[in-house]
Amino acid sequence: MKSVISNTVYTAIAASLVVALGACQPAPEQPAAVTPTLELRADAQQRLNIYHPMELTADLSHLSDRQRHMIELLIEASEIMDALFWKQAYPGDKQQLLASIIDPAARKFAEINYGPWDRLNSNQAFLQGIDAKPAGANYYPADMSKAEFEQAEFAGKIDLYSMVRRDQQGQLVAIPYNVMFAEQLGRAAELLREAAEYAEDPQFANYLRLRADAFMSNSYQPSDMAWMEMTNNKVDVVIGPIETYEDQLYGYRAGFESYVLVKDLVWSEKLAHYAQYLPALQQGLPVDAAYKAEVPGAGAQLNAYDVVYYAGHSNAGSKTIAINLPNDEQVQLEKGTRRLQLKNAMRAKFDAIMLPIAAELIVPEQRQHVTFDAFFANTMFHEVAHGLGIKNLVGQPGTVREALKETASALEEGKADILGLYMVTQLLEQGVISEGQLEDYYTTFLAGIFRSVRFGASSAHGKANMIRFNYFAQAGAFSRNEQGLYAVDMANMRSAMNSLSEKILTLQGNGDYAGVVALFDQLGGIDAQLQADLARLAAANIPVDITFSQGKQVLGLR
Repeated sequence: MKSVISNTVYTAIAASLVVALGACQPAPEQPAAVTPTLELRADAQQRLNIYHPMELTADLSHLSDRQRHMIELLIEASEIMDALFWKQAYPGDKQQLLASIIDPAARKFAEINYGPWDRLNSNQAFLQGIDAKPAGANYYPADMSKAEFEQAEFAGKIDLYSMVRRDQQGQLVAIPYNVMFAEQLGRAAELLREAAEYAEDPQFANYLRLRADAFMSNSYQPSDMAWMEMTNNKVDVVIGPIETYEDQLYGYRAGFESYVLVKDLVWSEKLAHYAQYLPALQQGLPVDAAYKAEVPGAGAQLNAYDVVYYAGHSNAGSKTIAINLPNDEQVQLEKGTRRLQLKNAMRAKFDAIMLPIAAELIVPEQRQHVTFDAFFANTMFHEVAHGLGIKNLVGQPGTVREALKETASALEEGKADILGLYMVTQLLEQGVISEGQLEDYYTTFLAGIFRSVRFGASSAHGKANMIRFNYFAQAGAFSRNEQGLYAVDMANMRSAMNSLSEKILTLQGNGDYAGVVALFDQLGGIDAQLQADLARLAAANIPVDITFSQGKQVLGLR
């Protein structure tokens, strides 16, 4: 169960902590007469065009004027999440950083990356004179060591919704988000409450009000529960501190983000019938019974959406194309999860990236097996797989996330990828999935590894794909010919899928931190051959990801 700092604990000290934060920091320097400029590193020039630009639009004609105005308010609240994530991701001042970058392309690259580090190149600095990115981003004091943190005892030490700072005595303290960002979250709460007045679905209005309350209380579980109870809302928003990927020191702290979404009713109806098969898929996982004994909530929902606005963590670097939430283990066990497929963004990535990758790296006789239906299904069941497997340790207290620390996110992404493919295999052979053939899904999966491994070692998805690529290579799941083209071996792919599924689920259930570190050390790298093949993609000007022109004007809102 997630730790939440009691507001009572902070009633007497919150104000003094905020004051202390200012007192403990060095006195601010006087602004210089001329802002120093930051130049692009020579080796970074070729990185500036790795994002394919697109307008983030959707058909809003079926929405009422009230719903369209509600979207405007949700975008305004999302903009606050964006500003808060900048504070979590970058220790300095955003505006000062951007003003110091003269080259417009480099400045845009900094905006995409929420700082001067290239998120899809192992967080390497792309500007001269910039130090390495702190593993803990700005969640922790810059001078804090892991040894100091692990030896310290203080309230909220591993709380999702707090920033770690030093008090007046130099000791580590956790400052809840609702204290540290009180003004910004107060304004976001006002916007959500106003949006609730325009919501035509009463359950969605209730969720918005409870989410606003969460901004003020730092307790997000009630709104997560309410979010799981919605079924009929045409507009949705995922907003607040959610994923922990930005905290690469421990993976304990959540980053602010937002997605504003419009449901695709036709595709959602198409997906709805899959939910009934999830309990049986959980029981059929290729692992000993103890590692699949948990029963997720039966209220799992599968829906497709067009995303109309990204903010904060969801907009930083690579763009999410599917979501599985909530992350709260208790909510998952009681209510299940919701799997949201972001169809318009997914289609953009498939057309601009997946098809060109297949043309460059897949043997001609298998290229026709790289299809959007398979890409959509593989991505969807990746998110489904987050809700399956195991959340709590086997035979000992504690959660997988806490036991595996900073390795938890990457291993979880690896689990979701491989179990997603396992589920597709099972449902296709049972006749539940009727589109295409198994070779479509396996070949598209291989092309998808090449797409995601380009995200780099700083990305949980990138790490997961490196491990899977190397594991599959050793198992003969694919071959590479003299022309440098890859072909799937169907039998070996299936065998490797099952054995890797078992390995990951066992590591998670045992909370085997040392075992996960060893797995990353052994299989988490890119060898010279793969690096050369990835270089071919760059030479062919195939983008690594997409970036958006978005907002009210793009959507035709006032």
